Amino acid sequence: MADQEFRVEQDSIGEIRIPANAYWGVNTARAVENFDIARRQISVYPDFLVGLAQVKQAAARANLEIGVLDAEREDLIDRACQDIIDGNLHDQFIVGVIQGGAGTSSNMNANEVIANRALELAGRPRGDYTFISPNDHVNLSQSTNDAYPSALKLGLVHSTHNLIAEYELLRDSFRKKGYEFREILKVGRTQMQDAVPMTLGQEFHGFSVTIGEDIQRLRDVQPLLLELNLGATAIGTGINAHPGYRESVIKHLRDISGYDHLKTATDLIEATSDTGVFMSLSSVMKRGAMKLSKICNDLRLLSSGPQAGFGEINLPERQAGSSIMPGKVNPVIPEAVSQVAFIVAGGDVAISFASEAGQLQLNAFEPVMMHTLMQNSVWLRRAMRTLRVNCVSGITANPEKTEAQVAASIGLVTALNPLIGYAAASKVAKRAQKTNENVGDIVVSEGLLSREQVDQMLVPESLAGPHPDEALDLLTEEQIQEQERKIDSLDTTELAEFF
Repeated sequence: MADQEFRVEQDSIGEIRIPANAYWGVNTARAVENFDIARRQISVYPDFLVGLAQVKQAAARANLEIGVLDAEREDLIDRACQDIIDGNLHDQFIVGVIQGGAGTSSNMNANEVIANRALELAGRPRGDYTFISPNDHVNLSQSTNDAYPSALKLGLVHSTHNLIAEYELLRDSFRKKGYEFREILKVGRTQMQDAVPMTLGQEFHGFSVTIGEDIQRLRDVQPLLLELNLGATAIGTGINAHPGYRESVIKHLRDISGYDHLKTATDLIEATSDTGVFMSLSSVMKRGAMKLSKICNDLRLLSSGPQAGFGEINLPERQAGSSIMPGKVNPVIPEAVSQVAFIVAGGDVAISFASEAGQLQLNAFEPVMMHTLMQNSVWLRRAMRTLRVNCVSGITANPEKTEAQVAASIGLVTALNPLIGYAAASKVAKRAQKTNENVGDIVVSEGLLSREQVDQMLVPESLAGPHPDEALDLLTEEQIQEQERKIDSLDTTELAEFF
């Protein structure tokens, strides 16, 4: 390339050529060279980028208010930050998700992009840092050590809010199937052995309830993300920050983000080194992922066969299941979701190690926490949508098969215990096992009960009890699509009421 296609920037190490049209600068270039590891850029996590821009925008407004930044520069920085919040320039965030330096590379990537966009808005050339400097103006009153974790927390609030919204849609999808299957009697199982009768609807309703519990756990941990160490600067002492900055920046960040319950941590020394909230959120996501995988295991079992397995339900046929066995269809959607769950569980271990490895006044390993938490949140959300759209919504039941299994199951004897006694019921069970006779027929033939009594006892209401849902209040298909649109959006304005 000709020299005019580059500009030269300098740091304490020396000079480096930067593409003339790049918004990033020398610090970003060094990081890209040093950390060619994951080959995944921080731009893959737009929620985090928005969090960074919101922190920088709040800092600029606070610096203007306390009188350490002039109005012209503040306005240009503010507008540049808003561009990023609106979804622009994300392709300029090119540093890798795995990086040393406690997130300094990500912070400087943001500082340089904002500075060069502000220079462009001012009609000045990129790299004219004597007018707007990434360090002296964009990063004014800040350190990576308070800006980076604060941005991560803001990004996680938005990301987990959308995760909750996807959880709610999946919960309702299972609940809807539970109501649809409420009259289909089947054999319940414990330890993979026949137990007592239940309905398929009760089983699916149980899936919806357990998902609802995980929604609440995510709601419980989200407020912890609203406690920030902004104003702490390097280690929590607030060095280089004006005395009024701390109060001002949190006020402006509340206005920008819409999170009225944002607050400054009580002890900034402790808050700058502590990463407990990241472990808490990771643990909650792992809990939900493991339970989701258990549900997927159940779906695979219940649909197994179809001839030689349980065959109680049919999963939608999504693709050919074998390159050698014609007609074979596999439960690929639950399999994929379980694999995401395994990754979430592994990520939780990584976050635990990273949190423990922090030393003295700072944890240098927040970048791997950012990457893991963001990836787990995004992948879980996408996995749940895949499960809901490509699997759960299309599940059908095989009532003839389930009812035949119930009729042949010795588990029916348990329902008759109150009338014929445990000892007689045991004899009936043993005979049924040996002869494969229908339990009801044996009870009648032994003179233990009349046919009328048996028929009254062996109806779904007697065997399984009432279905939990008497009525449904679920979203329409149009409402679901609108909810999906909101989940996929970067708009954070609707989150204000959540807290």
